Amino acid sequence: MVKEISLADVRGLVGTEAGLSDWIVVDQTMINAFADATHDHQFIHVDPARAADSPFGGTIAHGFLTLSLLSAMNYNCLPKVREQTMGINYGFDTVRFVAPVKSGARIRGHFVLAEARFRGGGMLMTTYDVSIEIENERKPALTARWTTIIQFDPKDRPEDH
Repeated sequence: MVKEISLADVRGLVGTEAGLSDWIVVDQTMINAFADATHDHQFIHVDPARAADSPFGGTIAHGFLTLSLLSAMNYNCLPKVREQTMGINYGFDTVRFVAPVKSGARIRGHFVLAEARFRGGGMLMTTYDVSIEIENERKPALTARWTTIIQFDPKDRPEDH
């Protein structure tokens, strides 16, 4: 169960694993739907027979599909900030696709809060060092440095900022 914390508690999580998501199965149906949505029908993603002869031995998820699942993983495991009125994806400083996610694999996200700093206008910028683990694999699917913004009513800003 995801816990709820106060805005004043967020900075105390810097340097810690803030969340570990549940496993998500990345199956061929999900891969095909992503291919349709993005118009990326490269055979290594959508043609199991042809992909069987590739170095991957079968179809693999799009790197951007794996990356896009970070939002679901975030909602699944990171503490909810009581005063938050909205969350905004600010972007990535780095993203590295380290290992392929084969069709049928299970993945989960690890979130380490690297930085949290208040900005004007009721905003708290949070930066996470993220990795997506592939079950029973040594290398992660990806690593990234991800910045988000927690929007809140400025009157709720903690005094200790």
